[in-house]
This record gives sequence, C-alpha cells and structure tokens, in this order.
Amino acid sequence: MPEISRRVFGGLVGGGAVSAVAGTSATASAAPAERPFRSRPAAGRPHRRPNILFILGDDLGWADLSSYGAPHIRTPHLDRLAAQGVRFTDAYSGSATCSPTRFSLYTGRFPGRTKGGLSEPLGHRSQGLDPSHPTLASLLKKAGYATALIGKWHCGWLPDFSPTKSGWDEFFGNFGGALEYFSKLGQLGDYDLYEGDATYQDLRYYTTVLTERAVEYVGRDHDRPWLLNLNFTTPHWPWLTEDDAETGARIAAEIRSGSVLGALRHDDGGSVEKYRQMVEDLDASVGRVLAALRRSGQEENTLVVFASDNGGERFSYQWPLSGGKSELLEGGIRVPTILRWPAGVDARQVSHVPVYSPDWTATLLELGGARPHPAYPLDGHSLAGYLLRGEKVPERDLFWRVRGNRALRRGDWKYYRDADGRDHLYDLGTDVREQADHAAERPALLAELRSAWEKVDGTLLPYPAA
Repeated sequence: MPEISRRVFGGLVGGGAVSAVAGTSATASAAPAERPFRSRPAAGRPHRRPNILFILGDDLGWADLSSYGAPHIRTPHLDRLAAQGVRFTDAYSGSATCSPTRFSLYTGRFPGRTKGGLSEPLGHRSQGLDPSHPTLASLLKKAGYATALIGKWHCGWLPDFSPTKSGWDEFFGNFGGALEYFSKLGQLGDYDLYEGDATYQDLRYYTTVLTERAVEYVGRDHDRPWLLNLNFTTPHWPWLTEDDAETGARIAAEIRSGSVLGALRHDDGGSVEKYRQMVEDLDASVGRVLAALRRSGQEENTLVVFASDNGGERFSYQWPLSGGKSELLEGGIRVPTILRWPAGVDARQVSHVPVYSPDWTATLLELGGARPHPAYPLDGHSLAGYLLRGEKVPERDLFWRVRGNRALRRGDWKYYRDADGRDHLYDLGTDVREQADHAAERPALLAELRSAWEKVDGTLLPYPAA
C-alpha cells in the first residue's frame, strides 16, 4: 500500500518529535532518529505467544503526545514506549466516536455489522455488544489466554451486556461513556464503578484507581499468557485532575439534579492548561503500569499497544489535521498509535502504513494462536506478516461510516462526504490537512472510490430512522 511520504511527515512535526520520542526532553537533539519499519530476521522471531496489553486513551488527539509533535505537552513515558518500538503515523480508529470504535476493536468488524455499533455513541440500556458475538477476548480465552478489562467498557449496560458476558474473565471499571472522576456518577445519572457485575465503592480520582488495578494485574504471577484491555477515560470530559475534587463535587450535584449530560460535558470549564495536565497524568499512569510490567519480568514478551479511541476534542492539539471527534476528517479518526514488543519487534522505528482498529483485532488473534469464528468474518487485516515476516500490507481500502459522514482511504487518496452531502477527494500524501479538493478534476477516481464505499455500505445494517 502506498505510504505517506516521510518527507511530508517530517515537515509536519519537525525534529522536535524525533528528540521527544527518545523519551527525554526536547533538548536531547542528539538522540538517534527513527528508522523506517523493517521486520526482524527470522532468527530473531519470538517462539512464544505474547502477553497482550492494549491501552486506550479517551478522545486523545493525534498530536497530543510530544512524540507526535505537541509543543506544550510532555509525555516522556509514552515517548519512551515509542522509542522502544514502532510509532505509527497513519493509524486510525474504527470510528469517530467512543463506542463504535470499541465495537470494531472487540469484534474486528465494522461497527455497522452489529445493532449496538449503530449508536454513535451508545447512550441507552437497550442495546450493546451481543454476548453471543465472538470477541477478541472470547477467542483468545478459547486459545488459552487469561482475559481482563480494566476501565471504560461503553458497549452496553447491565443486566444484558457486560465484559464478563463477552469473554473477559475479569472486569473492573465503568459501563458508560463518561463519568465524573470522583463521584463515579455516569452518563445515565447513576453510580458507574463496578468490579465484575457488582458496584465497587471508591471515590478517589478515577485515573488513579484504574492505574492501581492495572499495576496489580500485570504484577501477578500468571501461569498462562494474558490479555489486558486497559481503557482509561482520560482525557475525556469533564475536565478534572486529581486536584479538582471541589469542581467534581459541583458537577456531581448537577448530575443528581437531573442535568446529567450538560454537567458531564463541562462546557463551562476546562482549558488548554487543564487538558495538558490530564494528558500528562495519563502519561504518568501509563508509566506506572509499564514499570510494574518491567518489575514482573514479563516486559520482554509482552506486546503493548497504545492508541486512542477516536480523534481529539475541543482542547486537543490536532495540527496539522482538520476536524475532530465525531467527524471523518483526519482529525476525527487519525490517532496516535504505538507498538512495543521487545521479543518480536526492534526499537526506534516508524511506520507510515495505514492501519486501523479492526486490524489490531486480527493481528492479536493471529499472534495469540486464536482463530476467528467462521460465521463472523473479520473486516480487519492481520499485521503479523508485516511485523514479523517482512510481508507488505496488501492493498485494501480503509472504510468508515458515520451517520451524515462517509470516508474511504485507498493508498494516499481519501474519499470523504461531509454532513451537507458534498463529496470531496483529497490526496493525503501531499495534503494531510484536507484543504485541496480534487473532486472536480478527478471525477473518475471520485466515482470509483464512491462506488467502493457504497459496495461495503451495502453489506452493513442500515441506521434506524432518526
């Protein structure tokens, strides 16, 4: 698949990203630069199935890490993670909002193949991830993995939906899409912190609570390979850090009075500075989990992936991308993505191959020795051959559908239909900001990509009437 040119990407983030990815300050300009990705020779390939630690940030923008160009946010732990593995420049989420992306990651399929995935995002108890649908967790569990999910689930509520009904042995976290970080009051207005299917009382700052649980899990004496989905809510609104308990109490009071979504959205709060603090706290929390992994002696054969569930919100640093969360412009779906696996992949590498959430499902299943269910074919493509055997990622289209938006990427070309029903054609190899519209001058290519999008769309469930 054609790759975005390294010249273009280097011009976007400059030398600062190279020095930041070394895991030190921006003054470390002498740090070795990243190299284009190459798989390790056969003699260096791993012989054991890896543990899998998949970490999701929430509404974290593509350039919100210093290793992706943020000029004001310092993320040394995630930068170090990137320096120890592969940083993906053209990685995407499965959708432009929280729950559809999680559906695509857990199932390896387009969100529109399941009823619950049609909600953008999920916001009511009546729909969720059908427990009968195979998932990353259920398939790896069948292959002998221990499975756990810590943090945000957002694929349905009790009594019908839960991680423990969909293949995860253990669950500790919240069912909904947002919650006040101290009271744990969630988007349905009720208390939303659970251990398994029972409420768990802890009124401390949520990111801290999740980090402690993850540290405990990775530090256990495991007797088999494990999968841990660690899903932070940081830096999703409301805009609170550990020092903001008083503001959290005010938001909780508003939720109890009935203004649930308005209170959680925190439209009267937040700032670029507060957002910076939240992202840096997320980075420190990831650092604590990775340190626990190192102490446990499992670091070498644990595959770590860090990504975001969609593009950034109103305080995110997205430059040079256009758009943000809920849109299918690059800012809504292109996300920071890092992979580290010391036993299998060399350090200080960068990949410009376009990949997205369903690909990780297929990849992790293959690496874990699990077979997809034949009745539920995957939409993602396994990257195991690319990562381990020097194979090229085959040419294929990346497809997205959001009510009112559509997008398809083929090589560097992107077909996009906006909320007004207008079709656009962008060359991401030269115009990642999506400002130069080639629709009028390339009508045949536009029609070809539109047709390809409509062919996939015809295989998906239709949206219910608005």
